[in-house]
Formats: sequence, structure tokens, C-alpha cells
Amino acid sequence: MKFVYVLPGWEGSASDSRVLRNALEREDCFEVPIGKYYLVDAGYTNGPGYLAPYRSTRYHLQEWATQGNNPTTYKELFNLRHSKKRNVIERTFGLLKKRWAILRQASFFNIKQQV
Repeated sequence: MKFVYVLPGWEGSASDSRVLRNALEREDCFEVPIGKYYLVDAGYTNGPGYLAPYRSTRYHLQEWATQGNNPTTYKELFNLRHSKKRNVIERTFGLLKKRWAILRQASFFNIKQQV
């Protein structure tokens, strides 16, 4: 896993779309390289550089857990592959939090010290 952009200072309760909107509006804005895409969750819409899963279509890995429960449409196949990739990202953050306890909760250091 490679971090390509870090935007510190947002509280954990801020919505992902709000944080992304802020990252795109900044002088040192977050840019998606041409021809590349970032996986986003269903709270976002598809757009240049962003791939969201199909809505109202099976998505989460546990929905595919039973044997023989294979995708039957191209949308289900896309969502299954999307979910597998995003699951890797979620597990990576879990491992980081396990290794560095400071990431599990709000820091008592002020933001200027943290950055």
C-alpha cells in the first residue's frame, strides 16, 4: 500500500465526501493521475478518476460468502472485484492501527505538533 496524499486535521466524524471536496479545493490539491482511478465507496458518484460500486447490487464480501454464490451479472462481477480491492485497503488501516496505538484514537497533541 502506498499513500499518495495525506490531509491531516479532519475529525474522524467528517464525511468522506466533505474531506475529499476540501482536498480538491486546496492549493496543494489532491489530483488523480491521467488514466488512473481510485476506488471509492457507494457514498460517492463515479467521475473522472473515481470508481464507485453499482448501487442496488450485491456488494459486500459476506454477501458472496456461500459456496456457489457467484456473480450473475456484469454489475455483480464488478462489485465483487471492487469489494475485494477495497477490503485490502480496510485491512491495511486495521494493521496500521494495531501496530501504532496512537492511530486508534484522537491524539492529545495539537494539530501543528502532529503535522
